[in-house]
Amino acid sequence: MNRRAKDRQQRGEDITDYEFVDAAAPAPDAAPALNPDAWRSRTTPLAGERAYVVEEAHEGVRLDRYLAQQAEIAGEALSRTRLQGLIEEGKVLVNGVIAKDGKNKVRTGFAITIDVPQAAPAEPMGENIPLNVIYEDDELIVIDKPAGLVVHPASGHETGTLVNALIAHCGESLSGIGGVKRPGIVHRIDKDTSGLLVIAKTDAAHQGLAALFADHGLTLPLEREYRAIVWGVPSRARGMVDAPLGRHATHREKQAVVTPDRGRNAVTHWELQERFLRKEGAPAAALLTCRLETGRTHQIRVHMAHIAHPLLGDPFYGTGFRTKSANLTEPAREALAALGRQALHAARLGFEHPVTGVWMEFESEPPEDMQKLLAALRG
Repeated sequence: MNRRAKDRQQRGEDITDYEFVDAAAPAPDAAPALNPDAWRSRTTPLAGERAYVVEEAHEGVRLDRYLAQQAEIAGEALSRTRLQGLIEEGKVLVNGVIAKDGKNKVRTGFAITIDVPQAAPAEPMGENIPLNVIYEDDELIVIDKPAGLVVHPASGHETGTLVNALIAHCGESLSGIGGVKRPGIVHRIDKDTSGLLVIAKTDAAHQGLAALFADHGLTLPLEREYRAIVWGVPSRARGMVDAPLGRHATHREKQAVVTPDRGRNAVTHWELQERFLRKEGAPAAALLTCRLETGRTHQIRVHMAHIAHPLLGDPFYGTGFRTKSANLTEPAREALAALGRQALHAARLGFEHPVTGVWMEFESEPPEDMQKLLAALRG
């Protein structure tokens, strides 16, 4: 439970509605102890050679770990993954010989050099795709993603993605994530979900943002809030879904609620914002605010379906509710058909800037297609 959930519990608010309970389930993994100052003081590494002589205090340390320690001392954002890549590329010499394996131990007096190359050109190629930029500085960029835009290139979506657009937009301001001039994606939203995303432009920002999102707001300041239009109206004003998620047993492109041993812990807090009635006046749908305590694939969509309130328009998890559109007014049915996607929008994003430490908060109104659906449901 994150600090916001604990605060709400202390105020007497109900957060246990529909909670997935398994007495045999292990406790969720404890969040690692993270120190924001550990990355805020780091800089994106410049190209060039570094040379070290191993001191007695580092006798027997793995080579990749030793190099990571030296980078931390120098205040450089060189991750162990990046350093392991440089070792594999033959960029690290030990006593004048190319190092073969980062697992090898260093010994007192070893002379070690590491050559950090210039950041490689961006992959994939940049494309001139319009972006709605909410905020941008030298370290990061916040955009309001439209529905229909894939975040990252993948099979079937090699071009026309947000990454292609960011490479073209940011140009030379990308200083190299992991040695390549590319944007650092630390969280994603589904292709057909709209809303706010923050992306790193430098290695230093990437390490900080990655730590924030890996922590899920448990010990570090991070807040994510979504607007969702769901079928039916929950019987309570607010609640929490605590249900592990994993890949569906038969439909591999889908996620599902699974037993704890088969999935990863996932927690969604929801709050009822507005009720919408059928033609006859009975409850038909609702507008919810959803706050994530974890960030799993399709999390809100699966959790809402799990409590029998799937998102309107959801082609994966709301198919059993398609006939319920007959209960809507004609304008609402037309607006839902025009939506053509799940009614989900990433509306609010708050975090501490990974380099400056300044609290940043952004809000986004649902796009026109969701606004039209809301207006029709209200009508």
